Amino acid sequence: MIRTGLKMVIAVLLIVGFCSMVWAETPAPKDERKHTTLGKYATSIEAYEMWKANPTKVKIIDCRIPEEYAYVGHAPMAINIPSMVWTGKWNAEKNDYALDPNTEFEALVKQKAALDDTILIMCRSGHRSSASVNRLAKVGFTNVYNIVDGFEGDMVTDEDSYFKGKRGKNGWKNSSAPWTYQLDPALIYRHAEK
Repeated sequence: MIRTGLKMVIAVLLIVGFCSMVWAETPAPKDERKHTTLGKYATSIEAYEMWKANPTKVKIIDCRIPEEYAYVGHAPMAINIPSMVWTGKWNAEKNDYALDPNTEFEALVKQKAALDDTILIMCRSGHRSSASVNRLAKVGFTNVYNIVDGFEGDMVTDEDSYFKGKRGKNGWKNSSAPWTYQLDPALIYRHAEK
């Protein structure tokens, strides 16, 4: 009985070790805006598997604004700490609303994760999360991954597709990873009281 248990433990350790090597080998994405200074990348599915393997030491941070987190959906275990905040001002050059850096971002991540934790950063499609990884690297975090396909994924570019221009190519929401609209007060962003 002890030998069987020992074999099971060894098998689990080998599987976790192999998965760790696979995750470390995830190549840099083709889109250079998703590159980070740490050079650590994961797809949504890889991120979910990493979290499942060690949920106490692997933290998933959703750096989108709270409105995206609440109304578009989110990973049920993801902590919402926006790296940018809504301004409500129109940016004609980008044809979008402007976002400003959240000055609390690094401090709030330090409250939720230790410097030696594995941190997986997710945004809509992998651009804000890459900038967020770089911000965390500057304050001493070393094991931070960019979830390169984000929550909504990349845009469909196939000219013949009904979904052209919509985010449905990959991403957490379009994968087999769990997601929800349900809000957990322990995981939602709350602006610091001034």
